[in-house]
Amino acid sequence: MKKGFDKIKKVVRFESSSAGHELFIFVGVLMVVGTLLKLTGVFYLDSDWYWFLAGLGLTIEGVVSFVKHKRFNKKYRILSKEEFEKLSGEKG
Repeated sequence: MKKGFDKIKKVVRFESSSAGHELFIFVGVLMVVGTLLKLTGVFYLDSDWYWFLAGLGLTIEGVVSFVKHKRFNKKYRILSKEEFEKLSGEKG
């Protein structure tokens, strides 16, 4: 099994930094600060703007996740048990 498995084994490397994640964190911090300023009475923040920021943050996170998923699927392939056995030369 070791010999066949070495042919198809790959190491998954994840990027430690991504501009999309930084933007998502920025939107989250902006929502928190805006909510705190509204609660303390410093300024009025309409709920429509709050939900706009929430939707923007979710959209950014969705795009980042989608891009990483597409990149992963392009680089790696999930094998069925039969495909694995065929590639590794073992029978289960």
